[in-house]
Amino acid sequence: MPSQIDWLSHLLEMITITGRLEIRCAYGAPWRVAYGQSAAREIPYHVVVKGRAILEDPEDETIRELVAGDIVLLPHGSAHVLHDGSGVGPASVYNREGFHLTVSENAGTGEYLDMLCGRFFIAPPHDRLMRYYLPTKLVVNSTDGAGVANDASTSNNLAALVGLMRVESNKDLLGGSAILNALSSALFTLAIRAASESEQAPMGLLALAGHPRLSPAISGMFSDPARPWTLPDLAGLCSMSRATFIRHFQEKMGGSALDLLMDIRMSLAANELKKTAMTTEAISETVGYQSVTAFRRVFTQWAGMTPAEWRRLYRSDNSHASAAAG
Repeated sequence: MPSQIDWLSHLLEMITITGRLEIRCAYGAPWRVAYGQSAAREIPYHVVVKGRAILEDPEDETIRELVAGDIVLLPHGSAHVLHDGSGVGPASVYNREGFHLTVSENAGTGEYLDMLCGRFFIAPPHDRLMRYYLPTKLVVNSTDGAGVANDASTSNNLAALVGLMRVESNKDLLGGSAILNALSSALFTLAIRAASESEQAPMGLLALAGHPRLSPAISGMFSDPARPWTLPDLAGLCSMSRATFIRHFQEKMGGSALDLLMDIRMSLAANELKKTAMTTEAISETVGYQSVTAFRRVFTQWAGMTPAEWRRLYRSDNSHASAAAG
């Protein structure tokens, strides 16, 4: 088995994530915007195109300055506040509906901010993977690779993508909404890739994937989840003892390897249950369970409903969507 695979593509093939650019903020200081807790399965994001912003998290009371090129994702949908940092009361804001998105402006005359704001949407029940394995805040910068000879660097690609989003958001052209939403989806993938390549990758899947000694284990689980993996098997892939592997995995992930394996298997199973031609027995085998009883028990604990209930719920939601479209 190869020691490295494209784990991010495997992950995003399991999880359907779509993006939507919704607001362009064009503010002069002083300004302030407060965001409440996002709805389930939504990840807000902000892209600072020009200027700077102060990001405050009222829950953990952290403060971070964002500068031009910074992209912030909030995978847990946390409430947050963005402002100019002056402490002065914000100038009045007025919104106007553009061709593809809302433009929010104010009467401030201070330092100028140009910021793109939107949301990513995660198809159920895969928000669990985002909650458990991504940090509450994820910040990457699209200008970190500026001037680097490697045109294919992730930061250069991010900068090009943000530039295209900015251009499209400024124009009232046919197909603009579809293009902006497609670019938003690509933004998610590039931001995750950039975070995993960072030396300061936070605890969770990003830190684990970037760890050279542990990456063979994550590669193995994503490439062959149905294999009857044991902790000694996974430790062997990493040329570690079982105890050393468990310790390093826990330090980087904040959880166990077998928990991650279960989440991968159940995510795949949830997708397979949408295919009416496959029986529950067949699906249990494809994700590594020889006992359909054991599979039903684990899936029910993971999803909060039985495999049959999940299948019925998906069919019902699809029927309602089809009726609304008709």
